[in-house]
Amino acid sequence: MSEVIVLFEGYSTQIDDVTMDANCSCVLIKTAEKHNIIVDTMTAWDKQDIIDALAKHNLSPDDIKYVICSHSHADHIGNNNLFLKAEEHIVGCTVHHNTLFHERNIKTSVYNITKGVKVISTPGHTAEDVTVLVDGKFNGETARVAITGDLFEKEEDVNKPSIWMNFGMPELREHQATSRYMIADFADVIIPGHGSFFHVTNEIKKKLMNQLEMIKCGILTA
Repeated sequence: MSEVIVLFEGYSTQIDDVTMDANCSCVLIKTAEKHNIIVDTMTAWDKQDIIDALAKHNLSPDDIKYVICSHSHADHIGNNNLFLKAEEHIVGCTVHHNTLFHERNIKTSVYNITKGVKVISTPGHTAEDVTVLVDGKFNGETARVAITGDLFEKEEDVNKPSIWMNFGMPELREHQATSRYMIADFADVIIPGHGSFFHVTNEIKKKLMNQLEMIKCGILTA
């Protein structure tokens, strides 16, 4: 069974009108088949931090078989070149190795990585966003875990949807609201792009469904 480990917890802080201090969550998935996966590789200045974090789990970058980036923003892809022995790099909906780009239509179908781990399209923050879904272990317990990138910025955006709406693409808001509800309906735990993990409750599901309906009706706007 796969184990999900948060190597680094994402954060975001608005400093002034034009400056934000932010970095993404970086997650390791250890699998029984040693198909080790890293999800979102932070900024280019985090290279040694990632190497050191992997070493604590008796791994090096060469032990990573799959690199998955929820989307192609700079704070999510900064250290992809640490993992040149990986079998595949998945950046948003694009699957490639070196200069070879594979025909994997993640936008319209589930992409199974290994038993209990799959990638699905969850557009909204960008048109290419993906989420990694894991049936496995998290913090010592069996759980269904969704590693969402910026589909969910942080838990606070459940109660304050303007957070994710202001960071996402306006023309994709309904898509993002749909993806958010779909993921919450699957997951026990969500690891967002820029905040602590949180557990999904029935109350959260109801809020996300209500927000989706309000966006469809044009009632909820940023």
